Amino acid sequence: MSLQDEILHWYSNNARDLPWRNESTTPWGVLVSEVMSHQTQVERVAPIWVDWMRRWPTPEAFAAASTADVLRAWGSLGYPRRALRLKECAQVIVDECGGVVPRGVDKLLALPGIGEYTARAVAAFAYGQNVAVVDTNVRRVHARVVLGQENQKPRKSEIADVTELLPAEQGPVFSEALIELGALVCKTKPLCDACPVSSCLWRERGYPKTFVKAPSQKFAGTDRQVRGKIMRVLRQAPGPVPQSAIDVVWPDDAQRSRALYSLLEDGLAVQNERGYFHLPR
Repeated sequence: MSLQDEILHWYSNNARDLPWRNESTTPWGVLVSEVMSHQTQVERVAPIWVDWMRRWPTPEAFAAASTADVLRAWGSLGYPRRALRLKECAQVIVDECGGVVPRGVDKLLALPGIGEYTARAVAAFAYGQNVAVVDTNVRRVHARVVLGQENQKPRKSEIADVTELLPAEQGPVFSEALIELGALVCKTKPLCDACPVSSCLWRERGYPKTFVKAPSQKFAGTDRQVRGKIMRVLRQAPGPVPQSAIDVVWPDDAQRSRALYSLLEDGLAVQNERGYFHLPR
């Protein structure tokens, strides 16, 4: 059995039941799922995505939504600027694409907030195009199985390298299977006993430690945590809130002020003429 067949067979029996994998999901639904899932666990994304698609099933519906409603619906997914960029993206799709999510990778890349991975994912998973989709999971699987290395940093040749693995048929399914394999089995701490790949070069070489991972930033105590606490106050408030309502969320005056200012700069919060704070309209 070929590498491709091994991974496809495993995927057919082990794929997670994610709501956007339903055949009825539109290209818009796929695009939203990919933006939401960036740097966020899909288990957290799934219920928010379902509610999102119920409320805004098309780019037109989403573009017409108020920014405040969008940020409230985004909730605690993190990196709320993604929500603002997605709204910009929807508006461009409405204004310049007739309300239809573009098919080609180049046209998708021209949309606000859409990077290489998302463009390729939408082209593959929404439109069935046989294009390589490379995220951290795929990069790790490729490094271990093909290169015999523990992991790899992003590199210019990775799209071409992964393209060589794509089968002539079922390419989009195989791309999704590679992502799933990296997410569930070939993780940072791999579950090699559960791996369907019979010929992994990294395993054959005795699992050499060849990758130095940069230390991850702790969330606790960071400006990002403070921003999240302030955003929660603004999302939950029925109207504009005074400075005192924000002051109670964090004891460090300088850090709290810095976080609040960054939210104002990013367009995620607004201060009115009375000095009160609220979500953008």
